[in-house]
Amino acid sequence: MSLRDDQLATLKAAGKDFDYYNIANLDGIDHLPYSLKVLVENLVRNIDGANITDEHVKTLLDWDPNAEPSHEIQFTPSRVIMQDFTGVPCIVDLATMRDAVKELGGDPEVINPQVQSDMVIDHSVQIDKYGIANAVQENMDIEYQRNGERYQFLRWGQQAFKNFRVVPPGTGIIHQVNIEYLAKVVMSKTEANGNTLAYLDSCVGTDSHTTTENGLGVLGWGVGGIEAEAAMLGQPISMLVPRVVGFKLTGSIPEGVTATDVVLTITDMLRKHGVVGKFVEFYGEGIASVPLANRATIGNMGPEFGSTCGIFPIDNVTLDYLRLTGRSEEQVVLVEAYAKANKLWGDASDPDYVEPQYSEYEELDLGTVVPSIAGPKRPQDRILLSEAKEMFEKTAPAYETEKTVKDPVAVSTDFRGDFNIENGDVAIASITSCTNTSNPSVMIAAGLIARNAHAKGLKPKPWVKTSLAPGSQVVADYLKAAGLQDDLDALGYQLVGFGCATCIGNSGPLLPEISEAINTNDLTVTAVLSGNRNFEGRISPDVKMNYLASPPLVIAYALAGTMDFDFETQPLGTDADGNDVYLKDIWPTNSEVAAVVDGTVSREMFLKDYASVFDGDHRWKGLDVPEGELFAWNDKSTYVRKQTFFDGMKATPDPVADIHGARVLALLGDSVTTDHISPAGAFKASSPAGKYLTERGVEPKNFNSYGSRRGNHEIMVRGTFGNIRLRNQLLASVGEEVTSGGFTYDFLAKKPTTIFEASRDYIDNKVPLVVLAGKEYGTGSSRDWAAKGTVMLGVKAVITESFERIHRSNLIGMGVLPLQFPADESYESLGLNGTETYDVAGVEKLNEGVTPKTVHVTATHEDGSKTEFDAVVRIDTPGEADYYRNGGILQYVLRNLMK
Repeated sequence: MSLRDDQLATLKAAGKDFDYYNIANLDGIDHLPYSLKVLVENLVRNIDGANITDEHVKTLLDWDPNAEPSHEIQFTPSRVIMQDFTGVPCIVDLATMRDAVKELGGDPEVINPQVQSDMVIDHSVQIDKYGIANAVQENMDIEYQRNGERYQFLRWGQQAFKNFRVVPPGTGIIHQVNIEYLAKVVMSKTEANGNTLAYLDSCVGTDSHTTTENGLGVLGWGVGGIEAEAAMLGQPISMLVPRVVGFKLTGSIPEGVTATDVVLTITDMLRKHGVVGKFVEFYGEGIASVPLANRATIGNMGPEFGSTCGIFPIDNVTLDYLRLTGRSEEQVVLVEAYAKANKLWGDASDPDYVEPQYSEYEELDLGTVVPSIAGPKRPQDRILLSEAKEMFEKTAPAYETEKTVKDPVAVSTDFRGDFNIENGDVAIASITSCTNTSNPSVMIAAGLIARNAHAKGLKPKPWVKTSLAPGSQVVADYLKAAGLQDDLDALGYQLVGFGCATCIGNSGPLLPEISEAINTNDLTVTAVLSGNRNFEGRISPDVKMNYLASPPLVIAYALAGTMDFDFETQPLGTDADGNDVYLKDIWPTNSEVAAVVDGTVSREMFLKDYASVFDGDHRWKGLDVPEGELFAWNDKSTYVRKQTFFDGMKATPDPVADIHGARVLALLGDSVTTDHISPAGAFKASSPAGKYLTERGVEPKNFNSYGSRRGNHEIMVRGTFGNIRLRNQLLASVGEEVTSGGFTYDFLAKKPTTIFEASRDYIDNKVPLVVLAGKEYGTGSSRDWAAKGTVMLGVKAVITESFERIHRSNLIGMGVLPLQFPADESYESLGLNGTETYDVAGVEKLNEGVTPKTVHVTATHEDGSKTEFDAVVRIDTPGEADYYRNGGILQYVLRNLMK
């Protein structure tokens, strides 16, 4: 008998009996944080005597808050969720795996998601049309024209694979659809014996901000598409039991402060504290006054803190939200009964409540939060709104060059008339993204500021591209019900679509006259968005500086028209009587916002909008869909191509080998993001990806974006390290000018060229490659192509000072070796500049079933001298070692399924 058998019990809820695994009576459970109790239940339920044993559960129950992570466990998520940018390559891989199984003599039908897997198509809508009444319909028409091939493929997948559902375009943002509809908090299923099992909802997703669901008490986080595919195919996720940071919230939000200001403050605090690889858990009596939408907004920013999750426990706030969003009363009763029975109820005022122990502690009095923005290139770079003008003036000169024109530049347009633009002007002011558009308080605040501005005759400046892309149709319903959409329309904030939009880089083109003026005069213009990501080159190729702000502040900056603005001392304009109007004159009070929220946001809206969530509109239903268990690949498709990862794959893997004579492909600095490695936005005709499409008869206006072409590996490998803001210092090492973008030096051809072209030369000559970088390599989105593209360029190892969690595991998942310089060392301190050749010895120990703690690296300089050091091997768990030995996680899974 195992713990799994011992802990099976019966729970009564809503007049029904449920089987469940009772963890409340296990020794040691009381002191554990909520998030670790979730892992205990997950382990007990999935004990199999091999991968998961009673001993794993006991180790977790004996968790020492002060210990460094050392114990490996297997986490088996109940669900997987995907968005289309990262989800399309997942389905391409599954379809290719079916072909590979057939070629190896197996049954293709063995390749199916083993757990519920949902895709929400939300990343493909681009803001081509804006500021007009029917912008949302026109943008959706264009979206279907651009993405028809991809959508046909996904419709095929929807009918070919079991346990796979698709939420069609135009419904909402993945994370909002997740918390408003897909997430159950407690799930149930019929067992083989006919009984109904209740168990905890947990969910990993192919988007970093899957952590939004943490606000509901659902444990989960963003994983790479590679890891997600393995989870879909029933593989547990290998992880070390983390340290858990307890974050106590006290007080309440003061007047004039929004949930966005709170999350930017928490992001700032936790980045300074250091939470990479840790769980963050919010606790204390103060959380009872934090609305669920605010909890979700905080959870959403987990990737920006750097933590694995940012979770709240289940309590009455959770139940109220489930009711509001249309969940059945039976479901709500089950969630409450289950949480209380398993000591997962997080009400700190309950007499039976036991405060958990944590590894580290932080605390924030919400009453001390002040209005803030973040930028110009990282979410953690918080700026007090009162100091924003001063900080802009300090940072802007770094973005100017000798070509930058300092004087205003005249622009003439048909759409917005004639005006001057200059450095600092706001070119884009977009209400967009999952962070804020799931939150009625900030969306209603934006509507009220629009109403007040409209009443006083204020309008955004004509050079500002304004857009409203809410997270779900419910947002549009309550803005309309409150009469606020008319005021937003009057300011140019018509609906442009329901999707990620500006935050993922789909801001769409600026007016051509504005774009030309910016580029001809090298102007430093800015973007303000209510999103969570503002990395360089992400938002628009024309915009150098990007700032995160709350939805009402986005409108305020549209009215101001420039980042070089002090809202305290400078008026936004004048009213009909000629009186100056300041931001304080149009900013709504907290009570005004709350009154509108309470009076308009209703359960009926959620029930109506999610009644046919998987059906789609006439466009979706009208797609021509191929049939069959195997996909009929079209060699002429520029969107969906059969993957090459399984070409020539054997039933058993070849031994892993040491690396000899490797050259450096890229020499990079700190905080290189997955956007730098694998950009998601637009690309030019002169880029390798642009040339590939041009050669196939695709016009530049139909290029779409890297993100939307992730189903075509030929595009994605050409875009790897292709971000226009990437700076490869290898060029400087050989005396060449460092040109921003995907450029390098080819030591075989002895000339500067694109990274893609150099990689082809090295591959043709069988020369392995390495990448050298600084701290926090791979921060940002859980972008699987940042790892897939890296391996397709021929990179065998990446050597850095430190890695961000998801990208490190993705590299292993593609068979790339992640190495770290010795503590307190870097390529600079070791005297390396990328001109050396590299040998890595000790990798072959993995063939003996041993993961070496370090491997020996020898860098041979051009003069024959050598620099040697022991690099730390960042294969952190036995599971990751299995993936690396197999050449990647998908090969490992496929071989196991074949057995």
